[in-house]
Amino acid sequence: MKTKTFRIVPLSTEIVDAARRAVEAGASDHSVVTADTPRGYPCRHCLRWAQPGEHLILFPFAAIAPGRPYAESGPIFVHAESCACYAATLQFPMEFREGRVIRAYNSQNDMIDACVANGEGPEAIIERFLQRPETAFVHVRSASHGCYTMEVKRI
Repeated sequence: MKTKTFRIVPLSTEIVDAARRAVEAGASDHSVVTADTPRGYPCRHCLRWAQPGEHLILFPFAAIAPGRPYAESGPIFVHAESCACYAATLQFPMEFREGRVIRAYNSQNDMIDACVANGEGPEAIIERFLQRPETAFVHVRSASHGCYTMEVKRI
């Protein structure tokens, strides 16, 4: 189902390419891991679960820039090999409909609301948050680990 009020913003190719260069250069905070389960390693670029045997780069990512109260850096995965950036930006990725927390932020990067998508589809929560004029953007995160998955912005 296509959305009419928001678009999905996957991790940019520039950030992914920088992570790949950093791991090749031996950056101590970047490592290559091998997926060993089908739903344990979400790539933030193509927005799909890595399959067992696929290699990923694990590195810290700050979804909110340092210097703000809600700034945080956390570990995320991207495919070690080239993958296509998620292109269906007007559709919420089917692979991430469950086990996600939806957070709304204002223009000062302060969290103003959050909700676990249990039973209620993530689109309905996102729509509700974006109806509030003070919501500048939304983040989708793992409910179990709190890790950043993707950003959502108004169209």
